[in-house]
Amino acid sequence: MSLMQDNKTTPIPLWRQLQGAAFLLMAVRGGRSMTAALEDIDATLRPGVQALGFHALRWLGRAEALRQQLAQRPPPPEADALLCVALALACTESGSDEAAARRLPEGEGPRYTAFTLVDQAVEAAKRDEATVHQASFINGCLRRFLRERDALMAATEKHPQAVWNHPQWWIDRVRKDHPDSWQAILHANNAKAPLILRVNTRKTTLAQYLKALAAMNIVATQVGPQGVMLATPSAVTALPGYAEGHFSVQDAAAQMAAPLLLDGLAPAGGAPLRLLDACAAPGGKTAHLLELADCEVTALDIDARRCERMTQNLQRLGLQADIRVGDAARPDGWWDGRLYDGILLDAPCTASGIVRRHPDVRWLRRPTDIAQLAALQARLLETLWPLLRPSGRLLYCTCSVFRAEGEQQAQTFVTHHKDAHFMPSPGHLLPQSGALETVFPDNLEGEHDGFFYAVFEKRKA
Repeated sequence: MSLMQDNKTTPIPLWRQLQGAAFLLMAVRGGRSMTAALEDIDATLRPGVQALGFHALRWLGRAEALRQQLAQRPPPPEADALLCVALALACTESGSDEAAARRLPEGEGPRYTAFTLVDQAVEAAKRDEATVHQASFINGCLRRFLRERDALMAATEKHPQAVWNHPQWWIDRVRKDHPDSWQAILHANNAKAPLILRVNTRKTTLAQYLKALAAMNIVATQVGPQGVMLATPSAVTALPGYAEGHFSVQDAAAQMAAPLLLDGLAPAGGAPLRLLDACAAPGGKTAHLLELADCEVTALDIDARRCERMTQNLQRLGLQADIRVGDAARPDGWWDGRLYDGILLDAPCTASGIVRRHPDVRWLRRPTDIAQLAALQARLLETLWPLLRPSGRLLYCTCSVFRAEGEQQAQTFVTHHKDAHFMPSPGHLLPQSGALETVFPDNLEGEHDGFFYAVFEKRKA
């Protein structure tokens, strides 16, 4: 059995893909993001390895619980990673365990038999010096799982981390913050995220772009005023209009940012709007602002390499911004002293709302990260507020479902700033909750990531 490359010409043995996925899991367990670790994977292997790695990370809680039953003492880290990848794949194959089948997102699951998986996992172990001496152990564990699957799976139902495939502290925190919808949030996090595009209305219309997709037999539906959701993922660079800048990749929730800031915002003295996009890279929201309004945007980010990417992205879209490398918390290094009409602060956060797109996040984060990031968010709000002119607006947003990074942060800010007035704002958008239906009437499925939005207008205290 083999997985194929995207061009369908070169067969790649499954054991090589399993080795790569185990490497990714090792990296995440060591505190490194999967995105960064993927850069070390050979380009020809990367698509298949990423797919297996995503699946393993979505089902890691279940896999670890199974491994604990199969071996009380964990094997060496390399062997444990390979075994857990194989178990994550094996435990989600169609079997007699109805509860597991219900939790498996539609369209996700192994494309090979369980016995092929065992054979290739053992082959992967044999072909690596770090795991060769554990090949028999891995073989024994996996074959026992196949024999006793139902009993072993039933036993893991006692452990929330196995049931929900999130760390226990994360489960507890979501349950505390969202007592009525915590299960739906965790369930959504384990689903695959669809590919959603934002049409560049400076270049084309949504109707025209949907026709261009249909002409290539690509099924897509409208999601909001400028959004398009593809029925099946596709290579972005192969989509119509990519080189011409007809679209960007952006989730439906993130597409709310620019309209929220611009709605009702008028420049002072008739000049073009002066806007600041703080923490702007990779530039999706900057581009959306420029697509929707004739405005001057300062796009700021602390990372020079990410600013280079932002420049490239804007060039493809035919847009221009004043891109600056700088720390939003230290305006003296980049601010020219002129007040802004609007400020968009997409603040650094735990990324707890985009776990379905980045399944490694839940395993990388620690409970202490929430308070540390909330302190940074508060400092950024405090620093940027004086840069806003009277009657100007600041949009605060995070891709987080944790209230400390959303509702609590916003409430604390207005309590300490009497000149900050809440404007109508969506608040917490929960992943796939359907919360956007009133804003995006065509988005009947409520398809979006988790986000928080609050708009503040500066008025006399």
